Amino acid sequence: MSEEKRVVYLEDVENTTSTNDNTMPSASQESTKSVASASTAPGKRQRSLLDMFAGSQGSRSDKDTEPAAKRQKKGTLKITASSTSGIQRLNFIPFSLAEYLESIPEEHRDLLKLECECMGKSWLKLLKDEIKKPYFIALKKFLWEAGVRGPDDSVKGLKVYPSPRNIYSWSKTPLGKVKVVIVGQDPYHGPNQAHGLCFSVPKGVSVPPSLRNIYAEIKSEYPEFQPPTHGNLSTWAENGVLMLNTCLTVQANEAGSHSGKGWEQFTDKVVDVVDKYGGANLSSGDDDSDVRGIGRGVVFLAWGAWAGKRVAKLNKTKHLILASAHPSPFSAHKGFLGNGHFKAANDWLENKYGPEGKVNWCQLD
Repeated sequence: MSEEKRVVYLEDVENTTSTNDNTMPSASQESTKSVASASTAPGKRQRSLLDMFAGSQGSRSDKDTEPAAKRQKKGTLKITASSTSGIQRLNFIPFSLAEYLESIPEEHRDLLKLECECMGKSWLKLLKDEIKKPYFIALKKFLWEAGVRGPDDSVKGLKVYPSPRNIYSWSKTPLGKVKVVIVGQDPYHGPNQAHGLCFSVPKGVSVPPSLRNIYAEIKSEYPEFQPPTHGNLSTWAENGVLMLNTCLTVQANEAGSHSGKGWEQFTDKVVDVVDKYGGANLSSGDDDSDVRGIGRGVVFLAWGAWAGKRVAKLNKTKHLILASAHPSPFSAHKGFLGNGHFKAANDWLENKYGPEGKVNWCQLD
C-alpha cells in the first residue's frame, strides 16, 4: 500500500482524551460496574467503532489435519477480566504527539524525528520511553553518522537499507490488529530489496529464494494458491501480519553489519509489546467487552534458530508459537517445507477469534 493510500486505523489516531476506564476491572470492581457505566460510555463508543473495522478477509476454511495443527490445540490460555486486572486497555492509554515532542531533550529531537514521523502511533505511544533510553540514542547517533537522519533529509546516495522512511514500515500494522508475527533477522542488503517488512521485497524486484520457498509451502497447504510473480507482502501486513526483522537496518552488501548496535534490544521490546497488546482489538465474536483492549494471544512464526531465540521467553499457552527450520534454500528441506504453519496458524486464530480472525495467506495483490 502506498504512503498516499495508507489506511488509518482508529488506534493510530492521536488520542489526548483521558478516561477513568483505562484498566481491566478486578473481581471486586465488578459489583460497581453499573455505577461506573456513565463514565465508561466514551470507551464503549470507541470500541463499537473499532468493531466496525475489525473484519478481515479470511482464507478458505479447510479442516485438513496437519502435524502443526494438531499441536496448536494444546494448552490454550483463556484471558479473563480477573487475569488481566490492572492492565490498561490499549485504546485508553493516553498519548499526545505534541506533548511527547516537547518532552524530548532538544539535543535529541533531530535524532528521534524519524521515529516520531514514521512510526505508527499505536506503537509509538508504547515505545516512546524506549526510544529515549541511552542505548537507543547511541544507536541513532551511529545511524546518523552513517547518513540515516530524518525521513526526507538523509544523505544522498545512502548505502544503508531500507530507506529511512521504510525502516518502520512494519508499524503500519496497528498493534491492536496484529494476528501473526513473522520474525526475521536482517533486512536484505542488496539495492532496492529491503522495504521494512521481513522476507518482503517491492514489486519489480526478483522474488528472493527464501520467499519462493514460503510460497511453495503455502501452495502445499492451500492448493488454490497461485504464487505471484512479485515478492511484496504488504497485503499480509494490512491483514494483521507483523513482519519484523530483529535488526531494522543494514549496510549495503554487508549482511549483519548493524547487529549489536541496539536494534536487538529495541525489537525485543517490540515483541514484549505484542505479548501484552497484540490482537487487543480483534473480536472473538462473543461478548468479549471485559477483555477488549488487552492482548489475548497471537501466532508467532519463528523460522530458524535465530528467530526461535527471540520468542523463547513467551507464554506458550497464551500464544501459538510455531518453530521450524528457516526457509532459506540451505535449510528449507530440513523442516520448513511441510511444516504446516500457515494452516495451523489459521486453525488457531479461527478457534480464538472466529472466521474473521484468519489470515488470507493466498491473497497477495
